[in-house]
Amino acid sequence: MDDALRTAAQFGAALADAARSGDWTNLYPYLTSDVEWVTPKRTLVGIDAVEHDLIWGRPPENLDVDFEVGEWADLGDGRAAVDVVEVYRVKGSGDFAYRRGRRIEVTIDDGKVKRYEMAVVG
Repeated sequence: MDDALRTAAQFGAALADAARSGDWTNLYPYLTSDVEWVTPKRTLVGIDAVEHDLIWGRPPENLDVDFEVGEWADLGDGRAAVDVVEVYRVKGSGDFAYRRGRRIEVTIDDGKVKRYEMAVVG
């Protein structure tokens, strides 16, 4: 696995942990100071904007979320992509609630994520 794919996979694991726990502090060291964070609703530029202006998605309080993560694909030029399915279950019972597909693409520069783009798929 090359360095960009390794960094992308480590970032992806930190992103999943942050989404489950609600604690995003372990994710920030993976981002460049001028990161571009692109989602369907808005684009933020810079680590300060990501830390302070991004409203992080969390499942409703009555749901738990887990992730089915595909393999990271090398797109060349320091870019990588992965397909992720978010699976939501009712807290306590574990009953299935719903699922959402996402595609995450990242651009790695000097061992950090310079651009993150998330799209809803499926």
